[in-house]
Amino acid sequence: MIVIVSYIVFVFISKLLQKRYLKKLSQEEFKKGYRKAQLIDVREEKEFNGGHILGARNIPASQLRMRFSEIRKDKPVYLYCEGSARSSRAAQFLKKKGYTDLYYLEGGFKKWTGKIKKK
Repeated sequence: MIVIVSYIVFVFISKLLQKRYLKKLSQEEFKKGYRKAQLIDVREEKEFNGGHILGARNIPASQLRMRFSEIRKDKPVYLYCEGSARSSRAAQFLKKKGYTDLYYLEGGFKKWTGKIKKK
């Protein structure tokens, strides 16, 4: 019982802290700002090749530890994945590495209705 309660408290506190550094954007807000930012798709390469937001760069969450230096700290970072779990974890990692201007797409790529590109 103590383990379950501790886990619930941990998740709750993590979500509260995440709101301080990671901003959730609606599709309209995301569309307004992503051209001026670094648009990063954190899905795996196969998912990315199946379709991605026009202008996005693919840095899979599984490779982020090795490739985070490809992302500039002086520009906003717009993240998205299929839903929002991977982009949230990616943002948490980037925050630890000193990135401060982090955003993610509410609902992820599966809810995106804007322009896409397929490889």
